Amino acid sequence: MGPTEQQVRDTDPTIELLARVPVFSTLAHEDLQRVAEVAVPRRFQGQQVIFREGDKSDTCYVVREGHCRAVRHHADGRAITLAHFGPGDIFGELAMFDTETRSATVEALDRVQALAILANDMRRLMRDHPEIAAKLVIALGRRLREANDRLTRQSFQTVQSRVAGVLAELVRQAQTEGAEAQDVEVRITQADIAQLAGSSRESASRFLAVLERAGVLAQGRGRITVHDPAALARYVY
Repeated sequence: MGPTEQQVRDTDPTIELLARVPVFSTLAHEDLQRVAEVAVPRRFQGQQVIFREGDKSDTCYVVREGHCRAVRHHADGRAITLAHFGPGDIFGELAMFDTETRSATVEALDRVQALAILANDMRRLMRDHPEIAAKLVIALGRRLREANDRLTRQSFQTVQSRVAGVLAELVRQAQTEGAEAQDVEVRITQADIAQLAGSSRESASRFLAVLERAGVLAQGRGRITVHDPAALARYVY
C-alpha cells in the first residue's frame, strides 16, 4: 500500500516527487524515505547529453524540473525520438535490475533538475528490504502492460489519431506542470511528433496544418500552442 496523501504532504519535496513516479508509487512511506536517502540531485543544461546509447547502465533518473527526450541513432546518421520526459517521469530505470548498456541516448531539452539513483544503491536497498524489490517488479510489470496496451491501440489507429494522441498527452503533461486549460504551449518539433506517433514527417505535417486551419492549434519554431485541447481530443479514437 502506497503512502497516504497526508504522509506525502508532511514529507520533504524529494519524497513527494518519488511518490508521483509510477515505479515507486506502490511503496510505503518509509520505503520512499529510504529511496530518497540515496537519491542525489543533478542538474543539466539544455541540449546536454545525460547518457548515450551504449554507455554503461548504472544510474536511473527522476525528472524534477525540465524536459528530456530519448533518441536512438541509426548507423547511417538518422535518429528517431522514442519518448519525452517531464517532471515526475523516470528514465534509465532498468539499471536497477540489470547491467546491460543503454539502449538509447537521453538529452536535456531545456534546463533539467533531476534525482539520480545509483543502481548499486538501489540494489542494496532491494537486498536489505525485499518488499521494495517485490513492489518495484509489480510496478514495472504494470508499466509493461500499459505499454503493450498503447502499442495495440496505436496499431488500429490512423496517423491522424496517433498524432492527436501524442499532442494530447503532451498537453496533459504541460497542464500537470501548471499550464492553463486553454492555449497550452508544448515545446516539440514536427519531426519529434511524427516519430512519437510512428508516422512520416510529411503525414504529421499535413495533419497539423489541418488542425491549424481549424483553429485547434498554432505552430511556431520548435513549439506548438494548442488553443483548444478539448477539440484536439476529439481526433483521438
